[in-house]
Amino acid sequence: MFGVGFDNEKYLKEQSEEILKRINLFNGKLYLEFGGKLLYDYHAARVLPGYDHNIKIKLLQQLKDKIDILLCIYSGDIARGRIRGDFGITYDADALKLIDSLREYGLDIKAVVITRFENQTPVIGFKNKLEHRGIKVYLHYATKGYPTDVNTIVSEEGYGKNPYIETEKPVVVVTGPGPGSGKLATCLSQLYHDYKKGLQSGYAKFETFPIWNLPLKHPVNVAYEAATADLEDVNMIDPYHLNAYGVSAVNYNRDIEIFPVLQRILKKIMTDELPYKSPTDMGVNRVGFAIVDDEIVREAAKQEIIRRYFRYNYEYILGLEKQQTLERIILLMEELNLKPEDRTVVIPARQAAERAREKNCEGLNSVCGSAIQLSDGTIITGHNSSLMTAPSSMILNAIKYMAGIPDKIHLLSSSIIEHIKTLKREYLELKHEVMDLEETLIALSISATNNPVAEACMEKLKYLQGCDVHLSSIPSPGDEIGLRRLKVNLTADANFPTKDLFWER
Repeated sequence: MFGVGFDNEKYLKEQSEEILKRINLFNGKLYLEFGGKLLYDYHAARVLPGYDHNIKIKLLQQLKDKIDILLCIYSGDIARGRIRGDFGITYDADALKLIDSLREYGLDIKAVVITRFENQTPVIGFKNKLEHRGIKVYLHYATKGYPTDVNTIVSEEGYGKNPYIETEKPVVVVTGPGPGSGKLATCLSQLYHDYKKGLQSGYAKFETFPIWNLPLKHPVNVAYEAATADLEDVNMIDPYHLNAYGVSAVNYNRDIEIFPVLQRILKKIMTDELPYKSPTDMGVNRVGFAIVDDEIVREAAKQEIIRRYFRYNYEYILGLEKQQTLERIILLMEELNLKPEDRTVVIPARQAAERAREKNCEGLNSVCGSAIQLSDGTIITGHNSSLMTAPSSMILNAIKYMAGIPDKIHLLSSSIIEHIKTLKREYLELKHEVMDLEETLIALSISATNNPVAEACMEKLKYLQGCDVHLSSIPSPGDEIGLRRLKVNLTADANFPTKDLFWER
């Protein structure tokens, strides 16, 4: 567990001032590309202990009177049902969730922009759904000539083919549910139309990672490479910034590679002298200035790299990730001399599985161990049985520990357990009677209605958020959903829990 390594108040002050300075750099409108997650940025919260995962929303609230918000989503992500890993929902569902969340903070979007539209049926359905709920939707197309033919890009055949989005405020925040959502193209398309109308506009970029004023191989920046290993992002010293100012600054390969093209496009659109001499110049990121304890964030970032290793290994075994991604994360770990076992909960989870194996675990075909590290540093374990899964056992053990309840006292009513097993076996005709975590939490809530001990333990669930959890095998769907809803940091060994190819819910 870590202390506080990041100062949110300092960050809000520095970041607001930087954005206001950038507005003043241009006489007209500023299109601000918001990279990364606008809400629920748990990666940032993990590598920068103390970071508020919704701090960007609070930043926008401070600038509320000066901003319009556009939400971009790539049509291909909608069509193929791309999943956002931390929530387990599709990108189009995440876009809807983001709109709802913004409204809860008193912010609203001006429009949704569906980018690189190719007339896909699921995309048309998503568009209709939004419009039926009163949300404006614009369809943008792949930019003809991009990235080499600048004359075509900056013409009516290129950016001019996209419809113009009317905005009112001096800053237009352009965001999206993930990388490749078309934010940059949307900004440049708007710039093109503004200058055709005789309006002056400018562009800037807000990316949290990599942190430009930290060393290239600082663990926080390496953790960004780990998080984007599937995209093959690589951190580099910005050669344009070094050449222009003699100062080293960290950026990533895609921004550096596209900068000469972007320079030519912006120069052709804006016609006047550009204010940017490097891709780092385009950024307004001040997150590095709010780090208050470098040692704390270094250690947290190392743990995040290990966590990413487990995730990619798990996804590779499931056939969801490429071997190259796994090889890349292994190389990143080797750079920092990290091992999977450096994650504190890994060995206790494996030991719990071994203990269950030695007991023959009531004759079960397979065993799984689990471990959670609580906020006081205590590690609690659990393993599966004929009654419940390992995560179910672990969570019940953890909340009993926090509530000071002896281990021998049962939290769940035996009659409730039997009714759940009967429901699964006789009415739903499910193969597995064992209660997963999602089912166990429901049973706990029912038991709490007439059991004060169960109620006292249930109140401790909220203190599990942010705790590290490890399983010795891949979780079942019900266990994964339950752990995600508890907002723990989950990793798992890439072992299948059974020989079955299909796991029933």
